[in-house]
Amino acid sequence: MTARAAVLSGLGGWVPPRLVTNDQLAEELDTTDEWIRTRTGIRQRFVVDAGMATSGIAIEAGRRALRSADRSRVDLVVLATSTPDHPCPATAPEVASRLGLGEAPAFDIAAVCSGFVYALATSATMIASGSVDTALVIGADSFSTILNPRDRTTRAIFGDGAGAVVLRAGEAGERGAILGFDLGSDGSQADLITVPAGGSEQRSMGLLAPEDDYFFDMQGRSVFRNAVIRMSESAGKVAERVGWSVGEIDRVIAHQANVRILHAVALELGIPVERLVVNLDRVANTVAASIPLALVDGVVSGHLQPDDQVMLCGFGGGLTWGAAGLTLPSLSVEPLPGLPLPTRPPLPAALPVPAAAR
Repeated sequence: MTARAAVLSGLGGWVPPRLVTNDQLAEELDTTDEWIRTRTGIRQRFVVDAGMATSGIAIEAGRRALRSADRSRVDLVVLATSTPDHPCPATAPEVASRLGLGEAPAFDIAAVCSGFVYALATSATMIASGSVDTALVIGADSFSTILNPRDRTTRAIFGDGAGAVVLRAGEAGERGAILGFDLGSDGSQADLITVPAGGSEQRSMGLLAPEDDYFFDMQGRSVFRNAVIRMSESAGKVAERVGWSVGEIDRVIAHQANVRILHAVALELGIPVERLVVNLDRVANTVAASIPLALVDGVVSGHLQPDDQVMLCGFGGGLTWGAAGLTLPSLSVEPLPGLPLPTRPPLPAALPVPAAAR
């Protein structure tokens, strides 16, 4: 008998309507379109309007994923986000309620840019164990709400958005089966990616923190090195576990942080950059949403095809990282709203990989 497994059956994504180009950022900050593109590969990003919260963008992506799967109900909702609507309660129950999913269990996972892989692994394991038969897995972040408005680096890198998948119980031999995972963390380097203030540590001291401590902060060079090493190592472990050689990986969808990081991961794995699925030039770094949004663009553009052996890998604050391997099923997927259809392949021009990442 073939082992029970979680199978990908639906996919959807959404970005908020407000488009911010590099040239628009340059009107506010000491930067240029060329400076941003040559360092990151990013040309534009989408950001939430006043009053729009993470729950709202998560609902839109979830609704599209449910339509893709032709389902109106699921047994479980898991939301990966580091920008919840409130510190308490979690955002997932509200998302489930507003999607009309009744009293399905729903909870948040906070692993920053690795969040979607963590949520996927959690949901797929619950399905494989028989605890549930279906799950809606959403990665959503409105990171623009925690960026320092004066910081040209972080404002250039990040965008807002949400991506979602529907999983159902099936067999490991099916198209769409989630075949294996690798997850890891290193809390000794937690200070590399952080929002210093606003949590229990700062609040327990009874002191007001400096204003800048309430905004996101990242040590870019150290993050770059760690991201390349951790994502490539994690992807290699998953390939070994599921019985793939690196050459048998048809497509790699890595966290969309920076095109140089993506090319460095390809170099580390020993695969051509043409096997990368890249859409950060169109939506920037959307944190927990980046992998499912790249999945959407890859399917819509035709860069991803049924039966492709696909490796997903993420890296984020914590530090956290993870990877997952699956075979791609045939999916009916709506294009991202407000964007022209992506070209095939959706890959920005190559940028030099810094020697420190080689």
